[in-house]
Amino acid sequence: MSAAGRRTTVHKRVLAVGALAVALTAGLAGCSGSGGSTPHGAPGGAGAKKGPAAAPQSAVRLIGDGSTAFTGAQPHQPTWQRLKPGQEPPQFVVFSWDGAGEDSQKLFSHFRKVGQRYGATMTYFLSGVYLLPEAKRELYDPPQHSAGRSDIGFNDVEGIRATVRELRGAWQEGNEIGTHFNGHFCGKDGGVGTWSVDEWKSEIGQAKFFVKNWKTNAGLKAEQPLPFDYDKELVGARTPCLEGRANFVKAASQLGFRYDTSGVNDQIWPKRDEGLWDLSMQLVPVPGRAFQTLSMDYNFLVNQSGTTQGDPSQHEYWGNQMRDGLVEAFERSYRGNRAPLIIGNHFESWNGGTYMRAIEDTIATVCVQKDVKCVSFRQLADWLDAQDPAVVAKMRTLKVGEAPHGGWKQFLAPQPAAPAGAPAAPPAPAKPAAGN
Repeated sequence: MSAAGRRTTVHKRVLAVGALAVALTAGLAGCSGSGGSTPHGAPGGAGAKKGPAAAPQSAVRLIGDGSTAFTGAQPHQPTWQRLKPGQEPPQFVVFSWDGAGEDSQKLFSHFRKVGQRYGATMTYFLSGVYLLPEAKRELYDPPQHSAGRSDIGFNDVEGIRATVRELRGAWQEGNEIGTHFNGHFCGKDGGVGTWSVDEWKSEIGQAKFFVKNWKTNAGLKAEQPLPFDYDKELVGARTPCLEGRANFVKAASQLGFRYDTSGVNDQIWPKRDEGLWDLSMQLVPVPGRAFQTLSMDYNFLVNQSGTTQGDPSQHEYWGNQMRDGLVEAFERSYRGNRAPLIIGNHFESWNGGTYMRAIEDTIATVCVQKDVKCVSFRQLADWLDAQDPAVVAKMRTLKVGEAPHGGWKQFLAPQPAAPAGAPAAPPAPAKPAAGN
């Protein structure tokens, strides 16, 4: 079945709801599902060292039915260093993809090449049912729904083969494989926003199961394994339609996840929530309009056309508007508080593919600039973990687009030690962090 056919139901339903709820506001994101060469440059520069090379073939150890395998440390990973006193932080940008899969549009393979060209690593959020053939759909037992039910389609054998090929190559190039879960249920009728912590744990367990058993389920025993242990690789996610975050984060924190990107934030430095880094979607400008929207292709679409098949004469304008909004958001962080910019997308040709062109233009514009690191969520979490928590907390006091007064050298200068025997100064009143 084609990708377009697999996703028709969820697109119609989400667009109908989204057009009402998000027409002139940020709203929530409506999501859908859908062998390369070594990258020209993995994230690096100041504060990073070259990561380990790919594991030798002799290190490969198959896991379970051979759908996945341990192949050693992931190649092309930076080793981050703690900021030195007074050092300016890098400008991080994360490009991510919901429901990542390879279909007839070949957008997964295309953006792998784009990442290689501009030295960008990304996060691909895989929908588990994209590794489950239609004939085996009953293996999926979604919370609050009957077995075999999904609001996005299952796959066929050739689609699974193509998706696994892209996942394998993406990971070997240094990209991250996260999860967008399975059935993509939104709304009040059994949607993910109504799920309990235990139901989220079931959904996560099934998403892992489909990745760890795709060879058996699809009858593709002769294919090469995915080169990672998914129990260790999977450390973050984005929920369908950005719903159900509260209980998901509780479940994820108990299962060892490291970050979530399912909420709505301003462009400020992140903090932890239930022990996870909150790397949520962000509000960004919509050029020519008096409001902001979420940094995702779908939300620009809803605010522009409200349909995936809008007026062709407007396609170029809409794509340029999204690109310019994302670049404007980048510039206000880059020249201001240096907060990471979070961008989400789908492998879709909505409105003539204009949003895919916008994303490619944005990557080409921002990822080549000085001190900019286009990274995966996992790599960003690694950098945050390497920093002094007090420094991250201080950077959180900077508002959207606010450059530190006196420059970074002064703002992050080491604090002088109190003279021996001097009484401790009383604590300053707490200052609310922007965006809370």
